[in-house]
Amino acid sequence: MLIALVRPDAWNFPLLLHVLGAMLLVGSVVLAGLALIVSWRDGNAAMVRLGYRALLLGAVPSWILMRVGAEWIASKEGLENSNASWIGIGFSTADSSALFIIIATVLAGFAMRRAGRGEGSTGFRRVSAVLVALLVVAYAVTIWAMTTKPS
Repeated sequence: MLIALVRPDAWNFPLLLHVLGAMLLVGSVVLAGLALIVSWRDGNAAMVRLGYRALLLGAVPSWILMRVGAEWIASKEGLENSNASWIGIGFSTADSSALFIIIATVLAGFAMRRAGRGEGSTGFRRVSAVLVALLVVAYAVTIWAMTTKPS
């Protein structure tokens, strides 16, 4: 069954928003993850700040854009109640990743405050880096599911 062989022009903008949001989300999460891992290794306060800002100013708004675009295109295509596994993977990853993004952002914010005060504790940045790394893996699986569309 071919779903997206030919689609009406009215579907282009919601799909663009969804894909743009997803691309920005993955990019900002990868940036945050790399910055937090580097800060974990060498204790650089600037990297903690970069990781926090990538999550707060990049991941959170792009998650909202991706999720709004996903709901919009699903309603346009009539896929709200679809049994397709790729839709299930996408929606479950999006819904659960919101919690991970919020927790990682809060922990990175605490780590940034501690690094700004000169405290050397790396617990917050480690946990935040691990959560973001889990998000990167989950998004890689989701990208695979969205592009290959298995059953």
